[in-house]
Amino acid sequence: MKPLTKAEEQIMQTIWKLETAFLKDIIEAQSDPKPHSNTIATIVKILVDKGFVGVNQIGRVHQYFPIVTKEEYSSSTIRNLVEGYFEGSFADAVSFMVKQKDISVKELELLLQEMKKSKK
Repeated sequence: MKPLTKAEEQIMQTIWKLETAFLKDIIEAQSDPKPHSNTIATIVKILVDKGFVGVNQIGRVHQYFPIVTKEEYSSSTIRNLVEGYFEGSFADAVSFMVKQKDISVKELELLLQEMKKSKK
């Protein structure tokens, strides 16, 4: 899966949230200061070209919808991060977060409980 730029990811987050949207909906959902409508239209076209977003033609307007789910993209991004920085070891990634105090003992315990549930 191709990585997204920060701007593409921001627009993609909006499309995931809206589920289906016209360009005006995507523009309205942006926080202030809103990017120019041409900028957003260009980013949406890039997302279509990359295969992240699909298009329904309704009359003379386009309705956009996500093709790649947020979960699929999140999974791919996390895997790429772990591959690139932790030599593919999720244990090393979690250990790093513990050392950086980015994850608490309580969160780690919840993770372990979740892993035990998924193995059953």
